[in-house]
Amino acid sequence: MVLFRTDGSVDRLDHEGGTVTVDRGSQCRRTCSVTVPDPALIPRTPTDKLAVYGARLRISRGVQYSDGTQELVPVGVFRLDEVSGDIDEGPVTLSGKSLECIVQDDKFTTPYRASGTAVGAITALIQRTLPDAIVTSTATDAAIGPRTWDVEGDPWAAVIELAAAIGATCYCTADGEFMVAELPDLATATPVWSIAAGEGGAYVQASRGMTSDKVFNGVLARGENTENNIAPVSSLVVDNDASSPTYWSGPFGHRPTFYSSSTLITTAACTAAATLLLRSAQAPNASADITSLPNPALEAGDVVRVVYPDGTKELHQVASFPIPLDIGGAFTVQTISAKEGS
Repeated sequence: MVLFRTDGSVDRLDHEGGTVTVDRGSQCRRTCSVTVPDPALIPRTPTDKLAVYGARLRISRGVQYSDGTQELVPVGVFRLDEVSGDIDEGPVTLSGKSLECIVQDDKFTTPYRASGTAVGAITALIQRTLPDAIVTSTATDAAIGPRTWDVEGDPWAAVIELAAAIGATCYCTADGEFMVAELPDLATATPVWSIAAGEGGAYVQASRGMTSDKVFNGVLARGENTENNIAPVSSLVVDNDASSPTYWSGPFGHRPTFYSSSTLITTAACTAAATLLLRSAQAPNASADITSLPNPALEAGDVVRVVYPDGTKELHQVASFPIPLDIGGAFTVQTISAKEGS
């Protein structure tokens, strides 16, 4: 674990355990709780090594070979938010959040106006707070209508709104960079990992369920921009696949959800946003908790293939998982959708 202090110095910290939690549904996608053994690290003044005034932690996990070399995968860059522990014997617990929290806390002190394209506006918002931040997009960019947020507004909520206008989301990666991306389509995405039972496999156990709670089969996207004198526009996109269990005209019925933003200024833009938002609106139809050997390179939203002990294969979309920072910690992947896999 590496500590980046506010004075520019860098230290390595030995730790004895902890967890990095990755959750697609959280505003800050990654959080950490790490235990270190030395109680002398508990800060007493603002200038101490672990003072919570802007220090950051970079955490990695991997393997160490018999010759001493290491192969590590980054699991997050975190703002250090809390340090506490027994001052006599330890251990000390360090808690932090990924870098979305820094943007989120930098509330607007004057009205903020965004215009241009969605990705351009997202980049400007993030770099308003973090000038050196790297923002990458794999989503299709599009023009947006101008949008103004009021004083006290949440800049990260603004980022999420702008990303939703192009059917995407934005999050901080394990490397501490920002990514704008669509949710992968379970029907077409290539699985990034196979969790297989049997010899040489990573599968340990699993539980499986299905629910219709928070499952929608239509999205109505609406936009109206008075600043540019643009009349209201809207588009309803529904699941029109007759073979789908959530078919709009089938026994599942009509279960629409809604999205509105002044950034949507054409019917085509509403249709594009609704089409991509429908993908995630249909997603939570199945759930599973899959315990396996740890894979710290996994990302929320990834598609994985699960091979059960009976030989059944399914594709699952990852919702959240904890990455243990010790040898014996559990690694249970929670998923939000599933389909039969080849």
